[in-house]
Amino acid sequence: MALKLIQRRLLLGQLGIQRYPPVGPLCPTRLLRTSPAGRPSCVACLCTSASCCIRKQGCQNLQLDRVVRSLATITREPYFICSSSVEFHSDLFPRFSLIQQHQPTTAEEKAFQQRLGSCSSSWQVFKLLRTVGIMSDTMAAAALHRVADLEQDGNSLKDPSMLENHTIRALCFQVEQDSGRLTDGGLVSALLACTRLFLDPWSTLMVRLVSESQERLDRGHMSVGQLCTLGQAMLAMEGHSSVMLQEVMEQIQKQEPSQWSLADLIAVYRLMQSGVGEVGKYRNLMNAMHTHAVSITFDMDPAAVSQLLSALVTLNQTQARPLVISLCKQATRHMPHFTDKEFSLVLEALMYFGHSDNHFVEAMEKYVPRMAFTSQPETVTKVMQFFGQRNILSPPVFDIIAESFVYRADDYSTSQVATQIIPFGKLGYLPPNAGEMFRKVETILRARFSHFQPRTLLNLLHSCILVERFPVNFVSKVFSSYFLQHLQEDGKKMDPTVLAQLTQLYMTLKLECPFFEGPELFPKFRIKSFLISGHFVETPLDSNLYHSVKTGLVDLLGARSYFGSQVPTPYCYTLGNTHATAYFSTFPIVYLLDIQFFFFFVDVEIKFDEDGFVLPASHDDAYRRIALCIDGPLRFSTNKRQLLGKEAIKQRQLRLLGYEVVQIPFYEMEKLQTKTSVVKYLHEKIFPHSHRLSW
Repeated sequence: MALKLIQRRLLLGQLGIQRYPPVGPLCPTRLLRTSPAGRPSCVACLCTSASCCIRKQGCQNLQLDRVVRSLATITREPYFICSSSVEFHSDLFPRFSLIQQHQPTTAEEKAFQQRLGSCSSSWQVFKLLRTVGIMSDTMAAAALHRVADLEQDGNSLKDPSMLENHTIRALCFQVEQDSGRLTDGGLVSALLACTRLFLDPWSTLMVRLVSESQERLDRGHMSVGQLCTLGQAMLAMEGHSSVMLQEVMEQIQKQEPSQWSLADLIAVYRLMQSGVGEVGKYRNLMNAMHTHAVSITFDMDPAAVSQLLSALVTLNQTQARPLVISLCKQATRHMPHFTDKEFSLVLEALMYFGHSDNHFVEAMEKYVPRMAFTSQPETVTKVMQFFGQRNILSPPVFDIIAESFVYRADDYSTSQVATQIIPFGKLGYLPPNAGEMFRKVETILRARFSHFQPRTLLNLLHSCILVERFPVNFVSKVFSSYFLQHLQEDGKKMDPTVLAQLTQLYMTLKLECPFFEGPELFPKFRIKSFLISGHFVETPLDSNLYHSVKTGLVDLLGARSYFGSQVPTPYCYTLGNTHATAYFSTFPIVYLLDIQFFFFFVDVEIKFDEDGFVLPASHDDAYRRIALCIDGPLRFSTNKRQLLGKEAIKQRQLRLLGYEVVQIPFYEMEKLQTKTSVVKYLHEKIFPHSHRLSW
């Protein structure tokens, strides 16, 4: 520690900075930089990271020095040393001085914070500062933070000239001069605010604040919250390799998370979220934090819930499932009180961790109808994205979103339009105003077709066909060479999911729009089986449910050879001329360029002859075919017994192609406890008009 003190004093001495400024008249500002011509730079230069003066009329350091000296000598009250309060003087140029007789009360600080939060521009903040009689160091730091909130634009300031304002220059100057007298909280908060204003790390102000912060850190008396604030500041200044940041984390790890307050816990999570908590690093610390967080979740307000969930997402804490569940319950209680941003963070986190519960959905069904017409478009979009990803069908939510879409869609981005419509197709649900909603979609497509990203547009059109809304007016553009080229990323092989969507879109228009005479989809963009696209078009067969059905069918039909499993549809739909249909054993078979395609796979297929007798599965000639759709839980929405859109279109198109579709849903099979009851159930499903025969 002694070596660090010596090094800092040498550095300060080289910069011409006194460790503690003299008490009494203020000394002129020590200059850290010089202009290219060797002239000293102005205070505005010290408050920015620019390589030259930001003042359009040139540096006015001489004038500024005279102003500082005059302000230092025109003193209406004696100059006293204190640890935590700043008094503001309103002369021609503002200045601050430390006093100890008059510190602001808690009520005064709270009122100041409220007025500060209502400021919508930095100039309003400066005006507020000129009206404040007494300020604490935390109030001064809060003012700098508010200016940063209003002026930050990515990695720069919207208006750098704002730093030339006399009020903020005077405030920064006094913080610089009296850095040794600031409280720990005021010191680190001011340092963080300066980093958010992108001040030069080698300016006199920043060097003083960093040096003083190092001394306070070495003493080891900072609270957890103050350590986190300092860590955020050093992360912004020096990145992950910062030595002070490592010292901060060492001190945090020495403390017991179970003893932390909620504010301290959230502060550490935010520090970790900023990039400190790398994968596998500080694992023991984070596990202890998760355990403590579960015990105090009931005390968290909406802001804390959203911040903590957001941090868990950033840190990829998939093992913190108990904490996610607890936070979801707390989010249910706070549902009406979330801001749009907080609510979006909560939904994003629940989607990331794949969690939801009935109580949360019920709370959303009450809350969403009140916010659908007034919330930010991105928040409304996040609501639909949540229901779509979790496969939750909520008619109250879907109906109100459909209504708001008709009135607000013109203000939505193309991505927001697609994200709000896709869940309707995915869950196979049509709202009462479906006609108005899809007319609005068509209007937007006509006006902004070229604005859509290719994948986004294809997802939107594919979701429409799932609910029997056919985009016949737009397929000519989708099947064009220009559009198809844009679907390929950097010349790579096209994604199988994209090929499956294109194939199903094309097949649907041919099957369900018999009078459609549009362009052809090039053969190289068609697939032979939807199974190659993963599970996007077809949901895999539930093995346990299939085993129960198979056992019953063997007993019902007499042998395993009388039915086939996972059978590809033995036909190829006419891709060229919808009227050029040939028939083979009364089953439609069509050819195009001698290329045969197999689209769907039937879970179980049973063949019959003309007299109604069951034929062996290997028999090619069949008069009638039954497709058993063995629908497990994954083929339905998670909260209702409604087929997903991709399963509904499969059964619909199998019927169009000549199959008799018999649905075997899981919720009916679950009621059957004996083998006899299963056989009886299957007999009633497959042979509803005949008596059961015993083998």
